Amino acid sequence: MRTNFSPAQLADPHLADAEKNLRACVHCGICTATCPTYVLTGDERDGPRGRIVLMQNMLEADAVPSPETVRHLDRCLSCLGCRTACPSGVNYPRLIDTARAHIETQYRRPIGERLLRWLIAQVLTRPDVARMMLRLAKRVSPLSFLLPGRLRAMARKGASLRPSSRAPLALAPAPEAKRIALMPGCVQKALAPQIDDAVARLLARRGFALMPVEGAGCCGSLSHHLGREGEAKAWAKRAIAGFECMGDVEAVLISATGCSAHLKDLPNLFAGDPAWQPRAKRFAAKVKDFAELVSPRGAQRPHRLRVAYHAPCSLQHGLRISGANETLLTAAGFDVLAVPEGHLCCGSAGSYSILQPDLSSALRDRKLANIAVTEPDVIATANIGCLEHLSGGTPIVHVAELLDWAEGGPKPATLHQIARA
Repeated sequence: MRTNFSPAQLADPHLADAEKNLRACVHCGICTATCPTYVLTGDERDGPRGRIVLMQNMLEADAVPSPETVRHLDRCLSCLGCRTACPSGVNYPRLIDTARAHIETQYRRPIGERLLRWLIAQVLTRPDVARMMLRLAKRVSPLSFLLPGRLRAMARKGASLRPSSRAPLALAPAPEAKRIALMPGCVQKALAPQIDDAVARLLARRGFALMPVEGAGCCGSLSHHLGREGEAKAWAKRAIAGFECMGDVEAVLISATGCSAHLKDLPNLFAGDPAWQPRAKRFAAKVKDFAELVSPRGAQRPHRLRVAYHAPCSLQHGLRISGANETLLTAAGFDVLAVPEGHLCCGSAGSYSILQPDLSSALRDRKLANIAVTEPDVIATANIGCLEHLSGGTPIVHVAELLDWAEGGPKPATLHQIARA
């Protein structure tokens, strides 16, 4: 498609990249069938093709966007299904990230929205604060009806979660073990530290030792998808600096696929920054997902459970890794079930379930209905957001917990209700 950016605008590396991707789009519409919000609403502006037009108009004019434009761009999950489907190679995530940063600096949201987005960026990125606020949410949940819509949704979401204050397991590394830098993360650390425990045991059996990245915290993905680029860069710099102090490591690991996908893309976050982009490239080159580090191994204790595997969008569309976790689970003795519409997002999408509760809930219900068709004993996934979003019915665990159990580790707590497990 034609574009009309000025030379001054194209001096900005993010806008230059946006212009390249806008030109690549031929408006074929193949992406629309893969877009969860378009599937739900049928509104062209809630699909990638329509959003691309909205983004082009907004960025070329360098103008304050209209509330309508913001509404439709906000409803994008960043599931990246459109990127996988696109025959022209349009890098849609780069476009939506640039648009979000523009909205954040140019558009003044209502005060309730500003407060909610600030809370997400300040609370969910800090495990200790998140634990405190989740406990508070449980206490005030009977009064949540007094809050405005999205704050009410956040309070109710918080009340449904169970924070953990337990520290992750510390394993003494074998002298010959290869070192892997472990990013501590944020939400997962607050809600499910047992996931990294399982990961540590799995990797220890394969000759790896997890070493924490000192000084690092949140990967910055939550802030990035809110358009808060300054905060996202600050989190990234902490991670990069901590990594550089560790010397030689085999890989950088964070066991949530949404975080892995973001860390892989850090060089783009620092586009045009001669000091930090090279450092980000060296860091990103070492980032590996859990599924890339764990090799298949036969089970010590085979558990013939029927496992519905939910592939996170960040894994199949962001990192473009397909089939790896299914292979690991099958090798461990589980009966892995294919879930209908496996390419569609479950509706979690980071903070999306708080910011867009209606659409998020509709996508969750659709995903759970598709999972129920397979009649599973347990659901397995690889991202903490998906895990928490789909919890409450059929037991759900991280893939690492099932694999660790099959190899002699402890039985996941959520599976104690299954009589034959």
